[in-house]
Amino acid sequence: MKLQQLRYIWEVSRHNLNVSATAQSLFTSQPGISKQIRLLEDELGVEIFARSGKHLTRITPAGKPIVELAGEVLRKVDDIRHVAQEFSDDRRGSLSIATTHTQARYALPAVISGFTQRYPDVALHMQQGTPRQIAQMVCEGMADFAICTESLDLFNDLILLPCYRWNRCVLVPKGHPLEGTRNLTLEALGQHPLVTYTFGFTGRSQLDDAFKSHGITPNVVLTAADSDVIKTYVRLGLGVGIVAHMAIDPVADHDLVAIDASHLFESSVTRIGIRRGTFMRNYMFDFIHEFAAHLDRDTVEAALESSPHAENALFEHIELPVR
Repeated sequence: MKLQQLRYIWEVSRHNLNVSATAQSLFTSQPGISKQIRLLEDELGVEIFARSGKHLTRITPAGKPIVELAGEVLRKVDDIRHVAQEFSDDRRGSLSIATTHTQARYALPAVISGFTQRYPDVALHMQQGTPRQIAQMVCEGMADFAICTESLDLFNDLILLPCYRWNRCVLVPKGHPLEGTRNLTLEALGQHPLVTYTFGFTGRSQLDDAFKSHGITPNVVLTAADSDVIKTYVRLGLGVGIVAHMAIDPVADHDLVAIDASHLFESSVTRIGIRRGTFMRNYMFDFIHEFAAHLDRDTVEAALESSPHAENALFEHIELPVR
């Protein structure tokens, strides 16, 4: 059994069983991958992939745990490399962050700017996706940190570090009937078409829960994962926007009126998700501390060493900052 063979079956599973695409991503040949997979199956005495002619059609029942274990082995190999790098040069390496548009656009720029100045030899990679997708990226070792609000608690392999609380505001064009409204109500909002986040993004569940608790069915005419897209359609008069307060830029959004809505909705918490067992480089601790000042190295290490879900008790008495 070779490490290369384990990488091949893992990568094939991640590329929807497309051996050609896998070969391109690994800069190798399709026949070479197919041959090594066959050799591994012969050695193990089981088929990892079912086939129809030359095409792989599914992962077999025996293959599923083998592929999962291969992923764990490859992650451990990466950890060995990280340990060696930490002792040979603790200021050189890579950091991959998976996050949503709102975090990437509004919460992370200042942190990343400072980080890249302090660690110019750390290659920083950012990937965007749905909260569920980015959590999966971290669980599979494709990213180091997941930063978002929704869905992280669905993954037992992730340690969750609460970073800050945030709430929402309502956006309308100047001259809109809601402009100048004091003590905005859900009933008033429910009388207008709404433009807001796609379900599963940026605290959307709290918004839906608030309307449901008041027996109101909101008229959501458009949803988007991107705060800037929401603002574009508010400008076009499609509806009233509901966005994260941090997504308001006083300069760029001077033509819109922002109305505080924090009294209407439960606040949301943005968290960092880290795969349990991850080897943490010094610069990774520094990045987390810069993003959330209350998450110092001792606190993060205590969370990493805690049992599943027990890390919540570490943060019960911490008052999170509000953005």
